Formats: sequence, C-alpha cells, structure tokens
Amino acid sequence: MYDLLVVGAGPYGLSIASHAAAAGLDVCVLGRPMETWRDHMPRGMFLKSEPWASNLSDPDGRWRLDVFCAFRGITARHAEPIPLEMFTEYGVWFARNAVPRVDERIVTRVTPCAGGFEAVTEDGETLTARTVALAVGVLPFTEIPAALHGLPPTLVSHSSHHGSLDRFRGQDVTVIGGGQAALETAALLAEQGTRVRVLARADRLCWNDVPPPWERPWWRSARSPHSGLGPGWRNWFYAERPGLYRRLPERTRTRIATDALGPAGAWWVRERVERQVEVLPGREVVRVREVPGGLRLETAARRGAPAVLETEHVIAATGFRAGLDRLRLLSPDLGALLVTGADGAPEVGLEFESSYPGLFLAGLVTAAGFGPAMRFVHGATFTAGTLVRGVRRRLRTGPADRDVRAGQRHTVPEAVGR
Repeated sequence: MYDLLVVGAGPYGLSIASHAAAAGLDVCVLGRPMETWRDHMPRGMFLKSEPWASNLSDPDGRWRLDVFCAFRGITARHAEPIPLEMFTEYGVWFARNAVPRVDERIVTRVTPCAGGFEAVTEDGETLTARTVALAVGVLPFTEIPAALHGLPPTLVSHSSHHGSLDRFRGQDVTVIGGGQAALETAALLAEQGTRVRVLARADRLCWNDVPPPWERPWWRSARSPHSGLGPGWRNWFYAERPGLYRRLPERTRTRIATDALGPAGAWWVRERVERQVEVLPGREVVRVREVPGGLRLETAARRGAPAVLETEHVIAATGFRAGLDRLRLLSPDLGALLVTGADGAPEVGLEFESSYPGLFLAGLVTAAGFGPAMRFVHGATFTAGTLVRGVRRRLRTGPADRDVRAGQRHTVPEAVGR
C-alpha cells in the first residue's frame, strides 16, 4: 500500500509527487506525463505565462524551467512567450529527474477501502494507497454551450480535443469564445489556410498588454509589481498569496475565481488575429441545425439584428467548469460523500484535503478555494508544498480518524451538490 497515489501527471501531479518523494513518502504517479500538453493542444501554440512563472515545483528548486533551458543551450526570456513544444519537453524532463515513480496507465476508478483507497487502472489492476491526490487537470471539465449539445464530434468539438488542426485545412470553421484558446486557435487555423471566424459574446475583444520590463525603477515596481498572473497588486495577491485568498468569504472567493481574469488574448497573438481572422463580437449561438455539409448557426446579438451563418465545423473554446459531477473516476459512493461549494466543485480545506479525509484535490478544481492561480502552472508550487504537508498530517492521524470524521461530516445529504 502506497502512502500516496497521485492521479494525473501534469504540472500539478508531477510537482506534488516531487515534494512527496522528498518528504520520504512512498508515492506513485499515475498518468502519462504532460498528456494534456502533448495530445490536446495544437502544435504552434505558446504559453501565456512568463517563463519565470512556468516552473514545475520540486522542494530544492533544482529542476526549474531555466535549468532545463540551460541544459538545452537555449534561453527563456521575460516577455518572450514559451513554445508549447519546449514546455512539454521540460515537463517530461522534470518527470524523469524529479519524480521517482511514474506509471503511465490511466486510472478509471477511485474508491474507498479499508485503510485508504483503491485505484483501478485501465487494464484492470487495483492499486491501494493510504491517501490519494487528484490532479486531473482540465480535460474532465470541458464546457460546451448548451445550443451545441447532442451534435456529433465531426461537426462540434472543444478546443482541448485537438492535438493537431490539420484536418481543418481548406475548410470553413467557426471558433466560439473570446479568450486565449479561441484567439490562438483561430490564428493557427487562418495561418494554415482554413477559413475561420471568431464568434464572441463580449462586445469587443480584450487583449493583455505587453508586460513591463523585468528591471525597472523601484517606484514603478511598487506601483505595479510583477506576479505569476501579470502585473498589478490585485494579480499579485491572487498569484502569490493563495493561502490568504483562502480566508476570504466563500461567495467572494467563488466570484473572483470565476470573473477576475476574464477572457483575454495575449499581446503577441493580437496582430495575428486582427490581420487575418473575421471577428463577430456581441453574438451568442442560440440555435444550431445540421445542414448538408455542416451546421447552420442562428445567433442573437446584444446590439443589432439576429444573424444566421453556415459553417463546416464549430470549435468551442468556451473554457471549463470544475464540478463534482464531472469527476467521473470517483466511485458513486465516494462522490456522494463529498461536500461541494457554491460553484459545484468539491470543497477543500487549508491543505487541499476534501471533506472525505485522505482525498486531496489539486488544480482547476480548487480555484474557488485558493484563487485564479490554480488555473495556471504558477499555482503548482504553492499547491505541492501545502498539499504534501496535509498528506503527512493525514498519515500521522491514521485511517481510524478517517472513519470517525467521515461519519460526522456526511450526515446531511443536502450538503452535497450534484
């Protein structure tokens, strides 16, 4: 029986495992390292975060991105976006050097058992552990507008479904969304010869500014400090003080996590979009119908008359919603015991432990608890150290307390949101 099973091998899972191993825990990571980045993002993309805010986390800081770049003979500079391929290679390199045991099989079910948990892998083997950390990333939480539900994947897909956009060469594609995923996807499509348009609900697109220089007068830094989420004191608080953020009222935390960093494109993709992509702002798809050769979209406008357009394929770059109902790898009995917050995601305590003792959560699913940084790689450093402290505390407490606490905390069915 392992001390800790980490389900998911992205930046959060690998960082947690590195901290756990350094703490002397018997830990195993389950999942293909950097799978989302390798298989679910088109080649040619770049990271939106700065190089210094894109480190995976090990306790001694030995395996940072700049160390990898030095090893490769390249340089990652402030205000220069990092290619997706380079970051993916970095994550795999981190896994080889900072994580003792990675099992690339996929976990299909996590369920409670005597003394801990059982995790069933895709080939039917059962592994046991005293604690489990779910670091499943964003893929279970894809959000597609209701008007597009029920349509076949040949006609409608989510932006995270594509490791390559080659299949759309020479076609007509409509991208729905106004954030970075939508805008960069549209730019890549246009650059390969696809006829593409962006349909966004907002009346105008928002663009992030070029970040200020790393070295600048002290008074400029004092007025607008750098942070892992961009310049400014508000972003600094979200990025660098998630422990304090956790102490805000729940409603405030949930609202900020949802709205604080609204849809916006990176400064370096702006010219690529404005030069060659048709943008239809202030519109929302209200009805979709299959027609020969594709789809007919009926759109409502905030200003102006409704409009109809036809397209061969729709890519919904409409984000993710981290609800408990989408964590389908949890057994029904375990899911039914988890308390949820106002956003429908499982609640976590100060050390990322869920309401079921011994089950820890990381990444997007904890954004309402610890802030917008949990949506980005930058949040992995705080998460890994804090979560592993919680695991060590739970292991000292032992499974007997798990049974007592679970019985005390889950007697009110209304507390569970589905």
